[in-house]
Amino acid sequence: MDRLFEFVVNHYILASLFVAFLLAIFVLETRRGGSKISAQAAVSLINKDEAIVVDIRDRKEFTAGRITGSVNIPLNSLKSRASELNKYKDKQIIVADKMGQHGGMAVKQLNAEGYTNVVRLGGGISEWKEANLPLVKK
Repeated sequence: MDRLFEFVVNHYILASLFVAFLLAIFVLETRRGGSKISAQAAVSLINKDEAIVVDIRDRKEFTAGRITGSVNIPLNSLKSRASELNKYKDKQIIVADKMGQHGGMAVKQLNAEGYTNVVRLGGGISEWKEANLPLVKK
């Protein structure tokens, strides 16, 4: 640990550039995927009937367990099926995926299609399960 501090002191320009690059990557990744909400915030929006959940997992995962009232549009067909969400334009759209990795891409695609009120479920369905929230199975 002493060597690390010695390196930082001796090479403060390199250390500063490293920290700046880390911050830049963090900011870019945050902006790329849009804002995210927690499972509890999603429950609040869903219960007030102010939000619709768009589940972008494939059909098999969707039928294994889904959020009540969610609409299944797999990520690979989201662009072609985005018009199915026109009736929900006035509501908040919550994008849910398996673990939160692909939600950002879906938010970006929906924003490109003209949907402005779109967020992603942070951690996806796995966070939903960890919070012991119910899933409906077909």
